[in-house]
Amino acid sequence: MLQGCKLREALAKSNGASLGLWQTFPGSNISRTLARSPGIDWVMVDCEHGNIDDAAMHEAVPAIAGCGVSPVVRLPDMQGWMIKPEEARKIVAAAKFPPVGQRGLGSPFAMERFTPIPTMTEYLQTANDSLLTMVQIETKEALENMEEIAAVPGIDLLFVGPFDLGNNIGLPILDGVMQPGLIEAIDRILEVAHGAGKKAAFFATSGAQAKKYADKGFDMISVALDSTALQHTMSASLNSARGLD
Repeated sequence: MLQGCKLREALAKSNGASLGLWQTFPGSNISRTLARSPGIDWVMVDCEHGNIDDAAMHEAVPAIAGCGVSPVVRLPDMQGWMIKPEEARKIVAAAKFPPVGQRGLGSPFAMERFTPIPTMTEYLQTANDSLLTMVQIETKEALENMEEIAAVPGIDLLFVGPFDLGNNIGLPILDGVMQPGLIEAIDRILEVAHGAGKKAAFFATSGAQAKKYADKGFDMISVALDSTALQHTMSASLNSARGLD
């Protein structure tokens, strides 16, 4: 199972940023299409801002994993006020089996996502080390508490959501332009994560932006969203057909 986590392997090698794609539309066919994109390590299944409910998430995860790519699930219920050190510890406890956490054992669905399928004993013995637990830093509260959050054992990575972070601290991204204060906050998150021996991730919306933040030293970066990529591709093709490009 440890060998089956492509994202964890990529982060451990530290051989440049681990690149991935963002899924907001439901459907296992979309999951597989994204996961088969050359050169990616992971697909984020967005249950917070995406149109993906719990049932659709359970379809997406095995579809992505079946392509040899790591599925990452963005949970729908982590409000900003919750992201403090104590809440970070509760997240770890919910994600990990005893003695590290308090996760319950019994569901057959988690195990069957792997090939070959591990026994319950094998899953119990390896799941804690296979799982990556990430915390989003996208509110003023999280920003103020990020040193303590990063220090929590079991938190592997701080994930920057620049749009929500900018809005929350009064520095919104307008027309794609980041204000200096937001840039400084993002750079500080990277510094704190690495200072604590943790990884840092950034939500980019284009290949060019992903390259920029990879050069800054971020370890995990999104490259594109399914929804915006589809819209952009269709618009570009229509413009070409009309001679407008």
